[in-house]
Amino acid sequence: MAAALAAIRIEPFKVACSSCNLRELCLPVGMGGEQLERLDELVGQRRSVPRGEPLFRAGDSFQSLYAVRTGFFKTCVASEDGREQVTGFQMAGEVLGLDGIGTERHTCDAVALEDSQVCIIPYQQLEDLTRELSDLQRQFHKIMSREIVRDHGVMLLLGSMRAEERLAAFLLNLTQRLRARGFSSSSLVLRMTREEIGSYLGLKLETVSRAFSKFQDDGVLEVKQRQITVLDPAKLQKLVGNAPC
Repeated sequence: MAAALAAIRIEPFKVACSSCNLRELCLPVGMGGEQLERLDELVGQRRSVPRGEPLFRAGDSFQSLYAVRTGFFKTCVASEDGREQVTGFQMAGEVLGLDGIGTERHTCDAVALEDSQVCIIPYQQLEDLTRELSDLQRQFHKIMSREIVRDHGVMLLLGSMRAEERLAAFLLNLTQRLRARGFSSSSLVLRMTREEIGSYLGLKLETVSRAFSKFQDDGVLEVKQRQITVLDPAKLQKLVGNAPC
């Protein structure tokens, strides 16, 4: 544990919220200069998390929220038989740590899938600031609501969709989130393994691999290991129908 903690470096925050290119994803649009200065004072540090290392573990004391600045994370819990159950994947512009608000302890692990950086947001100070800045409070509520909607989407995936439909919805969700960040919506590199995708979608590894192969055979995707190119997004969308991604 000591070695893992040593690998996670806490550094002075070099890029302020007011000049961050992800601010429209994290922050309410239209905050004034004085409000942004207050937020810059709140978010005073960032943390580097090497690939494979935890940002926090289940049972850790909850002190802060973490806005992903660069990189990719997975959240997961251990099942009763010791297996890992993936509960989500988070990318730049998204917030980690909301699970700890209710009990003041984290209920899952958050592990970096590649070398990543997060902005540290002390929760008590954030609460104090949201009481003063109504725009920030509304944005915080939107972030929590977005997490609830995402959880409902996963429940729909697991409860009513076949394997190919689950994978199609997962890929569409990823491409939509990447497009919102200015990246290509047709070409992506999967940061997670097929086994982790299967854990998240409630599918066996072999089932995930077969679904990828079928999509490639049908001309929907081009698959080169973790490099995915969406050749026919309309077919992917047709599989999902009107279900939210």
